[in-house]
Amino acid sequence: MAEKIKNFFKKKKVDAKFKLAGPGHKLSESTINSQSSTSRKEAPLPARSGLTEESKVAAEAALARLQQTRDNPAFNTSLAAVKAQVKRELENEAAGNSKTAAEIKAVKEVPENDIDVPKNYAASGVFFKCPLISNDILPRDEWKCNIKKFLYEQLEEERGLTACLIIHSCNHNREKIETCIETLCKYLENIVTHPDEEKYQKIRMSNRAFNDRVLPIEGALDFLLASGFAQTKLSNAEGVEEDYLVFNKDNVASIEDLTTLIDALRTAEPIQLELDRNLQVLLPSQAASKVQLPPSFYALSPEEIKREHQLRAEAIERSQMLRTKAMREKDELREMRKYKFAIVRVRFPDGILLQGTFSVYERYIEIEEFVRENLELDLPFTLITPTGQKLSLEEDANSNLIDLKLVPTSVLNFAWHPSVLDEISSSPNKDVYLKPEVMVLVQEI
Repeated sequence: MAEKIKNFFKKKKVDAKFKLAGPGHKLSESTINSQSSTSRKEAPLPARSGLTEESKVAAEAALARLQQTRDNPAFNTSLAAVKAQVKRELENEAAGNSKTAAEIKAVKEVPENDIDVPKNYAASGVFFKCPLISNDILPRDEWKCNIKKFLYEQLEEERGLTACLIIHSCNHNREKIETCIETLCKYLENIVTHPDEEKYQKIRMSNRAFNDRVLPIEGALDFLLASGFAQTKLSNAEGVEEDYLVFNKDNVASIEDLTTLIDALRTAEPIQLELDRNLQVLLPSQAASKVQLPPSFYALSPEEIKREHQLRAEAIERSQMLRTKAMREKDELREMRKYKFAIVRVRFPDGILLQGTFSVYERYIEIEEFVRENLELDLPFTLITPTGQKLSLEEDANSNLIDLKLVPTSVLNFAWHPSVLDEISSSPNKDVYLKPEVMVLVQEI
């Protein structure tokens, strides 16, 4: 059955009958779109496109063109220009002209109001992918709407399997979904077990159990219609007409089809979304200016977070007590649990920063994989926290971002593993860290 579901989606993608979003960004465009400061709540987050193989080829070609036109004032991401800009920024930072420290401190503060300029955000939002359906990258709410639209468009062609997927994917209360599934399966199992008993072939739609367990669940009625039921009116014992669902064996190829539908309903799973890394490549000054997190990163609303900050500050002021290390760690953990997502930045020795979005419950191994897939050289490396702690797969692979205190934002310093330093020093690409198709994402200088 799992293979049947997989083939179902594969066919739909090949058919290309469903287009989720408009055109994505060009690789040379910023991934952070400007929005009106007075309508940030109403403005939808931009759709994004992933780096397909075709995109990577185009990116490499674009980078080559940019390297040949170093004097282009509009947009110059040649390696020489990037290095020169990074050098200037690092020199300014060393001279004390950078506001990085003060600005980074603001990252933990909740946006004061709805007129914050989006360009100050570390990311324009949280984006997801759904490879089963398309390569588009969209906010979660847009994906939910589009998944629902996609499934309903398939009902006429494949009602049974599609109804199973609608039940699992388009409803929110998992407990009610499971209750509905068991009720639907019981209806069909009774028919399979007792094919000639009429009482199992009729469902009174005004029945309380049907109204409570089945009717409120999206896709449930379509599932019954796909199982051979048809809606009709029948007279009850008092001679009053009521709505019924009546099973007709002529509506299905065989009773065995009901067993297949039972299996499909019980084994189907919700269509899953994958968190997109929202990959960005930043210069030091850009990283310093993009420190605030948009509301979609928080588990609480901004108003709830501000209120909690205020209450805690008042409590600490009243108590005037020295807090123990355990108390401080408890407060720190509570602070981090306000977030659903986190920004992880990796600073390379040349000053460039690679940025990605992670769930706070993702493991360190995902961070390493994110860095590795964007490196020009596939060699062992080490990531180091600002406090000097060296993270490693041996000790930290299964630790999540909260365990490692990398929430809500963190900057990890990249270093090649000591075992490959000799190999790196003799490599012609020793000063190149990121792939060309990634470097082309450096935002305008």
